[in-house]
Amino acid sequence: MATATKPKLNPRSFPRPPSCEKTPRHLEVKWNGHTIADTKEAYWVLETYHPPTYYLPQSCLKIPLQTTSNSSFCEWKGRATYYQLENPIKSGEVVKNRVWSYESPTAGFKDIKSYLSFYAGPWDCYVDGEKVEPQPGDFYGGWTTSDIEKESVKGGPGTWGW
Repeated sequence: MATATKPKLNPRSFPRPPSCEKTPRHLEVKWNGHTIADTKEAYWVLETYHPPTYYLPQSCLKIPLQTTSNSSFCEWKGRATYYQLENPIKSGEVVKNRVWSYESPTAGFKDIKSYLSFYAGPWDCYVDGEKVEPQPGDFYGGWTTSDIEKESVKGGPGTWGW
């Protein structure tokens, strides 16, 4: 019996303005093989031309985080707060501004208040056991998995302003 292939998600058809939804997917973040976050209680934000950006509850984080002075503004979600984490294996190795949250999000994104989003790197991020690829360009924080149509993802050279 042939196995049915899962249809690909096309970011071109994701909503604008973006949507924020609970996701049943299992998310993990590992740093040097050490699990630093693990949850099935996350949200994903779906936005046109972006792979999903996942937001994990702070309660699933297994190492301490500290705020940094960095911030940014999203026209949909509001002002982001950034954090630093210390590597649980290599003492003294600190990574700054690769994790963020919205402490006072706009009304449409109130469900992700204080939830954490991770850039894919320097740690490894997983969705349902599959290691993700970061959204191209190191500006956006989407996680690309094999069920995402990569051809319609912005972030790489020449895709600004899609």
